[in-house]
Amino acid sequence: MPPRPFGMIGYRCLSCEKEFSGTAPRYICAQCGGNLDVVYDYKRLGGRFSRKKLAASTDHSAYRYRALFPLASQTPLPALRIGGTPLYPLPSLGRELGAGQLYLKDDTRNPSASLKDRAGFMVLAKAIEIGKDVVAGASTGNAASSLARLASSMGRRVVIFVPHKAPPAKIAQLLVFGARVHLVRGSYDDAYDLCIQACEAFGWYNRNTGYNPFTREGKKTCAYEICEQLQWQAPDKVFVPAGDGNILSGLWKGFVDLYELNMTDKLPQMIAVQSDRSAAIARAAADDGVIRPVHARTIADSISVDLPRDGMAAVKAIRASHGEAVTVSDRDILAAIGELGKTTGVFAEPAAAAAYAGLKRYAAKNRIQGREKVVMIITGNGLKDIGSAMK
Repeated sequence: MPPRPFGMIGYRCLSCEKEFSGTAPRYICAQCGGNLDVVYDYKRLGGRFSRKKLAASTDHSAYRYRALFPLASQTPLPALRIGGTPLYPLPSLGRELGAGQLYLKDDTRNPSASLKDRAGFMVLAKAIEIGKDVVAGASTGNAASSLARLASSMGRRVVIFVPHKAPPAKIAQLLVFGARVHLVRGSYDDAYDLCIQACEAFGWYNRNTGYNPFTREGKKTCAYEICEQLQWQAPDKVFVPAGDGNILSGLWKGFVDLYELNMTDKLPQMIAVQSDRSAAIARAAADDGVIRPVHARTIADSISVDLPRDGMAAVKAIRASHGEAVTVSDRDILAAIGELGKTTGVFAEPAAAAAYAGLKRYAAKNRIQGREKVVMIITGNGLKDIGSAMK
């Protein structure tokens, strides 16, 4: 039996709401096949986690929040520093857009230049905890390069399934870090399904977004950092690029954790930003909440998804937070890359720049009040897709 994580009590299905007790790793709901959410005993966790204890910590990475991880205390974490990324105030740009107190969370500063490192470290730690030597995942590129980089530092083997049209820079990262790479002649969704089949056949630990609930548990650390960097004030609105929906659902999970622990006194509105050429979540949020596949063909490869694998969780987060989804054109996304670089000094890949494009569109409708704190999440570095930037 693997060691028991402190404070974790089980899982809850996001579709049928069936609860599963116990801390042994699970993938999806055994009853309906829906995605699972990790459930905590917040009263118990409150005794281990407080502002005072964090203030005394000398660890300024995401690992400072370890008390809220679904991991046993002795489980090793990567030596590479994850998280602790800057939150930049943008007063001039905020005034220009009429976007209140504007901030940029620069997660391009993670080891693989992507927010996906937050999910990768959690999944790898869980694999080590349960004795799995091989971890596999499907990705458009960022999640894969993150997993490969972190695994190489922890002595774990990685098998990656990635669409053959992924940007060369992302594939190069995979090979440099020693991953076994399968270029799938198809979409991200094809790679995702093939990865599940391979994991079942060979007994590999599956990192797939949505399928593995621990990806959300790593990404929630970004929300913890934002609140701490804002002196334990949750923002009013958070703009998040959305493809499969897992970053948005992970951030929401983090904000809810802090609220339930009385670390913050409110919850933010979650604003999902999608390309209008890959808008399954936006359509569901505006309609009946049901995720239906689309034919994704956006230039923003990291959010180009036919069937969002954590889409239901994202829609639930949007609705629970009284947020909404915004769609932007590929032309807006490409323009946002240059505008961000010129005004903030941050080089964003297309999917990350979508957050800024969505913020601009939202602010142009005078939907942000001057006193509101607004955060946009920049999820990946522009060096991952030079071709798009050159356009």
